[in-house]
Amino acid sequence: MLDTAKTADAQVDTLLEVNNIEVIYNHVILVLKGVSLKVPKGGITALLGGNGAGKTTTLKAVSNLLHSERGEVTKGSILYRGERVQDLDPAALVQKGVIQVMEGRHCFEHLTVEENLLTGYYTRKDGKGAMAADLDKVYQYFPRLKERRKSQAGYTSGGEQQMVAIGRALMAGPETILLDEPSMGLAPQLVEEIFGIVKDLNEKEGVSILLAEQNTNVALRFAHYGYILESGRVVMDGPAADLRENQDVKEFYLGMSDEGRKSFRDVRSYRRRKRWLS
Repeated sequence: MLDTAKTADAQVDTLLEVNNIEVIYNHVILVLKGVSLKVPKGGITALLGGNGAGKTTTLKAVSNLLHSERGEVTKGSILYRGERVQDLDPAALVQKGVIQVMEGRHCFEHLTVEENLLTGYYTRKDGKGAMAADLDKVYQYFPRLKERRKSQAGYTSGGEQQMVAIGRALMAGPETILLDEPSMGLAPQLVEEIFGIVKDLNEKEGVSILLAEQNTNVALRFAHYGYILESGRVVMDGPAADLRENQDVKEFYLGMSDEGRKSFRDVRSYRRRKRWLS
């Protein structure tokens, strides 16, 4: 007899499942070509690759934000907790607990830091007490935001704005966060601080994370599993620890080879890409 409880648990273990999707912009520009990936419950999954590889498009396909840019998923399926979600209104997906932190932070510059954070609570209906508790939790993770809570967001630093964007997502009560290029434009010390907080959110709050990131070195230190995109295709995937030790990843993305560090320009990318895609 089939154990339905175990079957249900197995289904829940994979929160987000992207199956062989294609994305086209303006009815003619093919951007994603058969991308598949899974985000497990309680995991940090990294989506890696250079600029233009298709990382942001993948996140926007999941969060249903493509239509505003004249893009659409033309093939494949996107499932969340086993339910097809690619045709949902973006707000309905937020209600299911899937929140995207956009590339470039996108704070409301004329609002204060605290007002920005409170906009994340707009879709929730569990009262002011829960709102105050969650705001206090955000300030515990980001004590700098508490210090700057009355400042206009537009006058804060890039790192502080990234903290605001993540804190605003937390105020929405997410089960899964789609985090797009959190390291962009930040100093290395701030990048480490942001990723450390992301790790804490994953471990202490149980938030599952799909992370799109060009900084492969940092992402693979914090993620549990990774997918590498090139030209709209997944060319490699595996546990983050394995990817860190893979010779192709070391040479092509981390600038390392058996002979020592190489510049990106010295890597014979065409030959390697041809081998991965063959």
